[in-house]
Amino acid sequence: MTMKMISGAALAGAVATAMATLAVPAAAAEDMEKCYGVSLKEANDCAAGAHSCAGTSTVDYDGQSFKLVPVGTCTSMETPLGAGSLTPIDRGA
Repeated sequence: MTMKMISGAALAGAVATAMATLAVPAAAAEDMEKCYGVSLKEANDCAAGAHSCAGTSTVDYDGQSFKLVPVGTCTSMETPLGAGSLTPIDRGA
């Protein structure tokens, strides 16, 4: 009986730890926003349809790829091709 209680407590602790670990990224995401056109090649977080996802951008400052940045900073970020945008932008070919 005592071994079952210890095993149950250990399992409950493991589940609680796993749940806490999953909650951290969600909380951090609340303070971040998608900023298009500011990431360097292969440093993007994702894309609006130009390629599959994180780390796959093939050009610097791709207007279809975004990088997560602190809320309120995106449109003030300047790149050699212009400012960041909260929506996908056409940087030309």
